[in-house]
Amino acid sequence: MFFLHATPEQFRTGWFLESVLSASLIVLVIRTRKPFFQSKPGKALFWTTLAVAVAVLIFPYSFLGSLFGFVPLPAALFPVLGIILLLYITSAEMAKKLFYKGGSYK
Repeated sequence: MFFLHATPEQFRTGWFLESVLSASLIVLVIRTRKPFFQSKPGKALFWTTLAVAVAVLIFPYSFLGSLFGFVPLPAALFPVLGIILLLYITSAEMAKKLFYKGGSYK
């Protein structure tokens, strides 16, 4: 929070966005043994994940979002969220690779 110079409301909003987006994206990672970008998800999963992502990104700008104390984030915070998501997805891919390599799934 101090590093980003974010207000508590911005931090709360960013935490919410990152949490929901990362959970949605991790579903795409863990659904297959292949790297997620080499295996296409089913249409329903793809469109549902996209709908959740769009809804979550719009939520802070809505009346309902303001009831939860969410605020629109400055554009400068979105690259930080993107980096966090990228690191999280990368670590999940690495953990998945170790899991299948070790035979823990048997």
